[in-house]
Amino acid sequence: MPKETAVYTHGHHESVLRSHEWRTAANSAAYLIGELRPGQAVLDVGCGPGTITADLAALVAPGRVTAVDTNHDILERAAAAAAERGLENVEFATADVHSLDFPDDSFDVVHAHQVLQHVGDPVQALREMRRVCRPGGVVAARDSDYAAMTWYPEVPGMPEWQELYGRVARANGGEPDAGRRLLSWARQAGFTDITPTAAAWCFATPENRAWWSGLWADRTTASVYAKLTVDGGHASTGQLTAIADAWRVWGEEPDAWFMVPHGEVLCRV
Repeated sequence: MPKETAVYTHGHHESVLRSHEWRTAANSAAYLIGELRPGQAVLDVGCGPGTITADLAALVAPGRVTAVDTNHDILERAAAAAAERGLENVEFATADVHSLDFPDDSFDVVHAHQVLQHVGDPVQALREMRRVCRPGGVVAARDSDYAAMTWYPEVPGMPEWQELYGRVARANGGEPDAGRRLLSWARQAGFTDITPTAAAWCFATPENRAWWSGLWADRTTASVYAKLTVDGGHASTGQLTAIADAWRVWGEEPDAWFMVPHGEVLCRV
């Protein structure tokens, strides 16, 4: 079976986890919540630090959630998050979504949040998610779309960030504009009953724009993304510092507003 060929652009620096641990089922998987029932078996693909995973486990208890990721260390963090909430219906394992180590028809719900933009073959990933989903179940995927992100006011350096991130992510084997492609990928993977939707995060209050701009400024200079950018010859350390400064300038604007759009698909098996 195919194996992962893409490099995860973000890594798990603190600035990345600051964002990932903010995510909940309510703010990142609302399109899926209506499909969840107590007693279901759920597979959470690319679970990261496990905050969405924990919410899914609470919603389907006494059903079980199997949470998988490629990184063992992040799975330990996810397990700690579940334990902190007293959840005993979650298990964790390393896995590659291109070749899942589960039998056919193992789960009622298979979920992936911000995963397909980072993998080498998103269509194969969806085929595998479909294979392990039981007839009558759903495969759910949600991904952002970087080229469609927009903000106000215009600050020098911010358009450079958007262009640079897209270039680096594609060089690493991913597709940063995944949100708009989810329907196409799902159709290529063999799904015929697909509900495509869209939703957005908006960062515009003083508190959340300071949080959003700060984590991106730090990510730009201190994360795996920064190393991949410099090592890949996409930008210099000085250029990254200038982009980080642009994020901070934007975040201090009293009128600052930022939208992150997401494509979503619910695929019935």
